[in-house]
Amino acid sequence: MNDSINILIIEDDEDINRLLCNIVKKNGYSPKPAYSGTEAMIYLDSGKWNMVIIDLMLPGLPGEAILKKVTEESNIPIIIISAKLETQTKINALRAGADDYITKPFDIEEVSARIDSCLRRYRNITDAPITNQIIHKDIILDMDAKIVTVNGTELKLTAREYEILLLMLSSPSKVFSKANLFESVWNENFHGDDNTINVHLSNIRSKLARANENEEYIETIWGMGYKLKT
Repeated sequence: MNDSINILIIEDDEDINRLLCNIVKKNGYSPKPAYSGTEAMIYLDSGKWNMVIIDLMLPGLPGEAILKKVTEESNIPIIIISAKLETQTKINALRAGADDYITKPFDIEEVSARIDSCLRRYRNITDAPITNQIIHKDIILDMDAKIVTVNGTELKLTAREYEILLLMLSSPSKVFSKANLFESVWNENFHGDDNTINVHLSNIRSKLARANENEEYIETIWGMGYKLKT
């Protein structure tokens, strides 16, 4: 058991929570069950977590409020597991900072693979890099501290947003297609799901614009993809 990887599982259905805990254990990580939004808040304030798995429909406090708290205070991976099937609900969760969205009923092997994939990407981000900073215009990305500042203002990025920006900053002249970005960051084959890439790029652009509204950082190359604006 890798006790250093702690995963908080926030799910009010005891059977589903137990199943998710078993999946996490089999993957070699340490699960902690929470059965309400209120209970989850206590654990979030008192513990250090490497990932949070959140059901949206919770007693005490909705999953959306938990998602907001986690994304405001950290850049750890977040997986939503919900019975809500509406595309807009999924888009809203991704916009709010979720790294993945899995609908119920779910496949055990798929959940297992997605947990591993999310944690692997996060570890890739947090591994010690060769150089400490990447600078582009007034963006400073500190790869040791995992902090991005723009015009002196620190951006609150999710783990996925950070990795997309890191990828683009690492190759400032490259045009990234949606498939490039998806396969590099999600480490999965791209099947034409534009929503996921669009939402994350939109989030990054919005955060950059709030930090410096007078500068444009990412440009769309029509029919090709995205690149840093020089």
